[in-house]
Amino acid sequence: MSTDLYLARQPIVAADLTVLGYELLYRAGDEAEARFEDGDLASSQVLVNTFLEVGLERIVGSARAYLNMTRAFLTGAVPLPMAPEQVTLEVLEDVAADPEVLAGIEALRRRGYRIALDDYAPGSGSERLLPYADEVKLDVLAVPPAELPGLVNALRGRGLRVIAERVETPDMFEHCRELGCTGFQGFFFCRPQIVRGRALPGMRRSALALVGELDDPEITTQRLEQLIERDAALAYRLLRYINCATFALRREISSIREAIVMLGLRAIRSWATLILYARMEEERPRRTLMRTALVRARMAELLARDREDAEPGRAFTVGLFSTLDALLDQPLEDLLDSTPLSAEVKLALTDQAGPLGELLARTLCYERGAWAALEARELDVAAHTRAHIEACEWADEQVTLLAGSASA
Repeated sequence: MSTDLYLARQPIVAADLTVLGYELLYRAGDEAEARFEDGDLASSQVLVNTFLEVGLERIVGSARAYLNMTRAFLTGAVPLPMAPEQVTLEVLEDVAADPEVLAGIEALRRRGYRIALDDYAPGSGSERLLPYADEVKLDVLAVPPAELPGLVNALRGRGLRVIAERVETPDMFEHCRELGCTGFQGFFFCRPQIVRGRALPGMRRSALALVGELDDPEITTQRLEQLIERDAALAYRLLRYINCATFALRREISSIREAIVMLGLRAIRSWATLILYARMEEERPRRTLMRTALVRARMAELLARDREDAEPGRAFTVGLFSTLDALLDQPLEDLLDSTPLSAEVKLALTDQAGPLGELLARTLCYERGAWAALEARELDVAAHTRAHIEACEWADEQVTLLAGSASA
């Protein structure tokens, strides 16, 4: 079953009180403060919840997301799953500005990410990070009042946007605005607000197999497609990832192969590794549902090969996602809304419309033993039987391989 997930967001506003962005914060539950021991895990979970579970657009809309980054993310030890257009990476105050961190931040900037220094304090060693930053966040309650004007002027003189943090009163807001701060964050505007969502069932087993095979430099698109298509939940998350994280993409996708080609190996490796790194809880495998999805996918694909109006890869996608609502315990229409699947595929799934929908209907008729319905359509029941037997054999093989990859 799906489980609840949480994160918090706090707005960052401009001088005219329009929202510039939201800082996204880790929460383990419906609580006011974050409690965690592992900063890498907390940052990973925020990224997973934002980009793979809830969806960036549902959390920040068109505003910018500010994300706390630990050393592991800044140096590339843990890959980032999102495109840079709508995010700012915050370098936490406890990250040492050593050569490896500086090189990592420089590489991130070359890729287009904006960098903000969190809780900047002169004399702490953070000065070495200033040439790599676009923004600096100042804790205005931690800086002596007499030093604040000079510090703001010095940072602005370097071309940095200055964001005043922990602004808790109207007087402090006005004072910081007069000093030249252009961004503001604090309880005066809004306390962190809890964002609650529903986590999809875990698929760590599939992600583990995928990451393992991605180490092979000779891996082919066909092999990647086979690995991802074994698990409908993993395939669904891939489509959601494209929809939420890749250049505000709204292009329609009709098959898993298209998604793989569009993303490329590097992005897929980042996506799968993050799933593992976040240590998401894995539920007891829903083998029956997964096998049903695989049988339907393969059978629809085989039947499509004898038609000119239905592409086999798209037919496979329709069959694979036909159990998605049961597998993920959410309404099918809601799940499809957060993917870039083509209208043809979506209509086949929701209304059994079009050639793809007809293939799904025929597959379901055979699965349910509705022989009369097949004969009424003047269809070759024997051909459907052959396709079903082959599909069952293939699905059993995939489930066995998937189980074996987890225990290896």
